[in-house]
Amino acid sequence: MSSLEEKVVYLVHAVDTEGPLHESFTSHFDRVNETFGVDIKPSHENLEKLRNKKIDLAGHEDKACLMLDSLRIDTNSSWDQIDNMLDIITSENYRNEVCDSYGNGWIYNWFCMDHVGITGNNPRRRDMGYSNIHDHYHEYFNMKNDSNDLIQWHYHPLSLTNDAHRAGSTYLNSGHIYNIISRKIIDRSWFPSSFRAGHHAERPDANFFLEQWIPFDFSSDAGLITRANRSSARYGDWRGAPNSWIPYHPDHDNYKKPGACRRYIAKCLPINERAYTITEEDVALAFDEAGQHGASILSFTNHDFRNMAPDIEHVRNLIHECAKIHTNVKFRYSTATDAMRGVLKITESQEIKFSAELRLYKTHTRLIVKSENKVFGPQPYLAIKLKDGSYHWQNFDFEEKNVWSYSFDKDNVLIEQVEEIGVAANNVSGLTEVLNITPATGLIVRTILNK
Repeated sequence: MSSLEEKVVYLVHAVDTEGPLHESFTSHFDRVNETFGVDIKPSHENLEKLRNKKIDLAGHEDKACLMLDSLRIDTNSSWDQIDNMLDIITSENYRNEVCDSYGNGWIYNWFCMDHVGITGNNPRRRDMGYSNIHDHYHEYFNMKNDSNDLIQWHYHPLSLTNDAHRAGSTYLNSGHIYNIISRKIIDRSWFPSSFRAGHHAERPDANFFLEQWIPFDFSSDAGLITRANRSSARYGDWRGAPNSWIPYHPDHDNYKKPGACRRYIAKCLPINERAYTITEEDVALAFDEAGQHGASILSFTNHDFRNMAPDIEHVRNLIHECAKIHTNVKFRYSTATDAMRGVLKITESQEIKFSAELRLYKTHTRLIVKSENKVFGPQPYLAIKLKDGSYHWQNFDFEEKNVWSYSFDKDNVLIEQVEEIGVAANNVSGLTEVLNITPATGLIVRTILNK
């Protein structure tokens, strides 16, 4: 690239948005005992000893001390507490306290989770229900008439214990993930273009799922695992993934390896998590890569159930120090979608322009869906809500280029049993289109997101 072209670091604050979290005093000791294989009794005396590294943990004293820091264990246990925090950190004054190189204020990307499908324990009092967290943030920002931020999708697979405070790493062993997405399409006319994996944990089935529909994936924490000394087999295993702030296409069989898949994976590091955090060296690498290649994405994550202000101020300081050194590189606060478009120079902005028709035959009804322009992935997402209140995902049949069909018949489900149909897809730039179809009336409503 020409040396005269602008060099930019896109800054993406990707918040794992999980709603209120109650943690009892004993839960902090449960975590220490589970993590380090010890049996320390809960007491204020032992808490202070652990914070002062006065209990032998076979060399893990520093990690336990970090884990029990007040910034990490004090939580927002109600929506009122979260809203009080939001009132501060989303105020115009706070957003503009440290502007980017273009004079713009801080932007948040709220990757919202659904706490659903839980039949076990819920000791941390998670807000259970489809789209509860998404709706709260959507309504909060609508009420403030604040359109600065982006709402996207965060997912934790169910644990086999089915407890709300546990998480698995298998995506496609149940209809859980499809139920969540199908409801968002049908009930909210919404579909994600960007994603963050719970605990950064992806496996081949997650790779296959995302590859069909979601172009932008902010789940890699490459370079962190050796620093944190976490179990590579349990949570996010990004050993060998590109330790770079420039997104890559993953390989079909190994999401950590660059390959020929459609979607892009971006690195995203935690801020002040229990035993690991983004460092000045990490931030400097993003500025270096932007200087060399023209652009990079510096993405970082934390949780809404903790006070986010100290984390934001920590990252602001890191950015400020690196910007003073890298005077030839600008930085821009950004949504996840705009950052990907900018760093990858994706200029595709044409709407998908779906059309849909229900054709009636003697033995069945066929849904025909066409798109004027190309969709990301092999097929749109097809969501169906039956009159019994159940939600389902179904595959389309392939008719020809940009034309798909689905047959409602006695071998699967008749159209008379269907209350609503939803069709959704992204294009390569993360421009999202949703069709909501009511078979009884023929009404079709189109929604465009992420323009």
